[in-house]
Amino acid sequence: MMRLLAAGVAAVLLGLAAKPAAVAQAPRAAEAPAVRYVHAGKLVDVLQGKVLADQLIRIEGDRIAAVSPWKGAPRDGPVTDWSDKTVLPGLIDAHTHLADFPEGGPGELLQHSPQEAAFVGARHARETLMAGFTTVHDVGCYRGLTDVALRDAINAGWVPGPRMNVVGAYITVPGGGGDVTGFAPDVKIPFDMQYGVIRNPGEAREKVRWLFQHHVDTIKLIATGAVLAVGSEPGRLELSEAEMRAAVEEAAANGSYATAHAHGAEGIKAAMRAGVRSIEHASLIDAEGIAMAKARGVWLVMDIYDGDWIDEEGRRAGWPAEYLRKNLETTEAQREGFRAAVKAGVKIAYGTDAGVYPHGLNARQFAYMVRYGMTPMQAIQAATSVAAELLRWDRDVGAVAPGRYADLVAVDGDPLKDIRLLEHVAHVMKGGAVAK
Repeated sequence: MMRLLAAGVAAVLLGLAAKPAAVAQAPRAAEAPAVRYVHAGKLVDVLQGKVLADQLIRIEGDRIAAVSPWKGAPRDGPVTDWSDKTVLPGLIDAHTHLADFPEGGPGELLQHSPQEAAFVGARHARETLMAGFTTVHDVGCYRGLTDVALRDAINAGWVPGPRMNVVGAYITVPGGGGDVTGFAPDVKIPFDMQYGVIRNPGEAREKVRWLFQHHVDTIKLIATGAVLAVGSEPGRLELSEAEMRAAVEEAAANGSYATAHAHGAEGIKAAMRAGVRSIEHASLIDAEGIAMAKARGVWLVMDIYDGDWIDEEGRRAGWPAEYLRKNLETTEAQREGFRAAVKAGVKIAYGTDAGVYPHGLNARQFAYMVRYGMTPMQAIQAATSVAAELLRWDRDVGAVAPGRYADLVAVDGDPLKDIRLLEHVAHVMKGGAVAK
């Protein structure tokens, strides 16, 4: 769900050039051993959908070299002892907003400087990593390109955080769900909050090309109205199919793809016809949309937890009545759509809209996904192997397997029996370095 938030600015963190859709790794500490091991009491193999007992994970540099049964401690490197833990791949959240301030209503958007927002983004990145999410698809910030700078700062080792796949700015119509709205007509909106505003297919293509020139990984389209945006209705189509198709084609020309924020049923189908790779939210998806997603292999990223947070926190904090109304109109419909999509076998990646609620609470959605039709293993796969495939990063993340980054989390107990254990990870490793 879109938000009226303040966010950072790219110049603060000196964004470093990065190839689109490539997984970058921060420099390893000089003292880190070239070879190290993890002893896993239980290991969740998300590729096979099973749990292995008493495993040894060999790590060379920042990647996994081998996984084998434990036969005693090797002598050629130190062993991290997680023999009393369940070990999983580092988790992936396919819908976050790290480089933004928490929701505060229309009046807060311009109350923070770009410099403040850059630093709060770094804080959010650390909170996300400590929660066990070692990779995110960060699908937008209102101060354009701040997410690019944050990604590059993490990759340079300046701040701790997850691997970030970033979009740079929202492609949206004037006054749409990704624009800055709710202010008097004479209020001047900063130029970096309108990088992605377009009025026709030609401008869509031009803005997408500009974003890739400024080193984004992927593209985010605001196909329909938003819940947390003034004057924008979730069921209303905002970008035309022609505008979305132009953006998708330009993304493909740059070796990448687009995802679409789409709540309304017609907007969801228009975005899929335009060629997007995934649909974000999909709150009002209908049976035809579910069948289309299945047939076309389109991923759904449905944030079925945060409707409860919006209702509870929004009422407590006095959020606009418009927000609360639209949230009530979409929350339960989205959950029933999720249930139907699971039953139909649609590909669903784990995505939370973290930023609407506090960063670091990303794992709260697991219990909701199980409640609405997934098995615990399916929910874990949604946040690992399935999300990695969506990002096209499945050679690098999403599983504990040779060749992939040594991104691991460890929990006490068995998350396949109690999925909520993932809300309290005991240990986090990213690229072979223990972060927690």
